[in-house]
Amino acid sequence: MNRLILSLAFAAIPFPVLAAEFDVEIHNPTRGLYFTPLLVAAHAESVSLFEAGETASSNLRAMAEVGDLSGLITFLDAAGATIADNPANGLLAPGASTVVTLNTGNAIANTRLSIVAMLLPTNDGFLALNSLTLPTEPGTYSYNLNAYDAGTEANNELRGSETVGLPGMPVPAELDSELGTNGTGVTSDVEGYVHIHRGNLGDNNPSGGPSDIVSTLHRWLNPVARVTVTVR
Repeated sequence: MNRLILSLAFAAIPFPVLAAEFDVEIHNPTRGLYFTPLLVAAHAESVSLFEAGETASSNLRAMAEVGDLSGLITFLDAAGATIADNPANGLLAPGASTVVTLNTGNAIANTRLSIVAMLLPTNDGFLALNSLTLPTEPGTYSYNLNAYDAGTEANNELRGSETVGLPGMPVPAELDSELGTNGTGVTSDVEGYVHIHRGNLGDNNPSGGPSDIVSTLHRWLNPVARVTVTVR
């Protein structure tokens, strides 16, 4: 009888709900930058996509140079992360926003939030929210995101390849008519480590000059993105 009473008493104790559901809105407030498909992930504290001042991983390099998320997704999947990729179904245009809902379910270790996407037009620039501790109280929380440089490719600011390791910027159809041509190249230096992006330099010569980037349209000051997290 005592065992039965004890069992019933434990059964009556309300266990905490492990599921954590929250909305993540990403807004592009820039005048002329596009975001490549976004990667949004909740993951464990021990997981990090990059460290400022350190050499970029090959997975981060692929994302920063050509917008390829596959390596980072494989890495996060193996770490048990909760992932949403490409919520905007393509590029996120200047002034646009996209929202994704994440539910970490029973993955109670996934207490950190990371977001990355390549910035266009850049050589290896990307926006990042790097391992933010997720709020636990219901409410709305906003964060400004800076642009980083992967340090893996020279910022020559020229039209170029969509292949990792080859110089030049990818040019999707949305940017083709906006960019200049026949630039000679801003720099050939490769920094070798992840750092805050210096921004595009550009020029105002549509058919020459050092850069194919238009300075009146594609320059920016940090921050480059606004993230709003709504915890339910």
